[in-house]
Amino acid sequence: MPKSWNLNLQWDMGSCIAGVYRKSGYIHGILEVEAKELDCFVGIQKEVRLLCANTESFLERNLGVNVLLWGARGSGKSSLIKALLVKYASKGLRVLQIEKEDLEILPEVFDNLRDKDYKFIIFCDDLSFEENENYKGLKSVLEGGLEALPANIRIYATSNRRHLLPEFHNENEIFGYEGNEDKIALSDRFPLCIGFYAQGNKEYLEVLKSYFGELPKNWDKISQKAMQYATQKGSLNPRTAAHFYALYQSGLWELF
Repeated sequence: MPKSWNLNLQWDMGSCIAGVYRKSGYIHGILEVEAKELDCFVGIQKEVRLLCANTESFLERNLGVNVLLWGARGSGKSSLIKALLVKYASKGLRVLQIEKEDLEILPEVFDNLRDKDYKFIIFCDDLSFEENENYKGLKSVLEGGLEALPANIRIYATSNRRHLLPEFHNENEIFGYEGNEDKIALSDRFPLCIGFYAQGNKEYLEVLKSYFGELPKNWDKISQKAMQYATQKGSLNPRTAAHFYALYQSGLWELF
């Protein structure tokens, strides 16, 4: 990390409600955030309420906890975190995205953000580690380090894995479980873990319907093509529905 790295050089928090850490060593302010309204999420109302309640507790009372959203790919985990900005940016919420490979800068991020007049969510998308990757720094930041997490910062992470690391037994370990216990301990340091699960045909089509508002007269044909598309993609999830709708808008949907 360059010694000249300074959070304030590139991120105007007044005009940019989100930022992303660049590998060259600076924070880039994001003027246009790809996010949708929380009301647009279909079939995960309970998960939305739980995440909003935690975020409001953080914003209003300096409470709330670090959150892990885990589960099926394409189920809306990342979109849900981004959607928080639509609702809460006017209340002082800012989101900073940091990739897994750059998490070693978290202590410096904390030093720069702890005195700012905003509340920050550190957004770690698709967070998972292989056996040879270093996750000890994140583990210490979440809990166990000497320094407390700043009152104006929380970590929201998404992962397809419940325990963030692959689980296996090493025959050289006594009783064969100590290594797994250490790996599970990483996800256990998130007080709030919200699960997202695979959807069926009905749920997939309900998500697709939400993009249309009023259904077109040829909905039966559209839904048939949408199911064919999902079969080709191998997944019935909100991401697939969003992709099909983009193809519909582009006039390509009948090619499937």
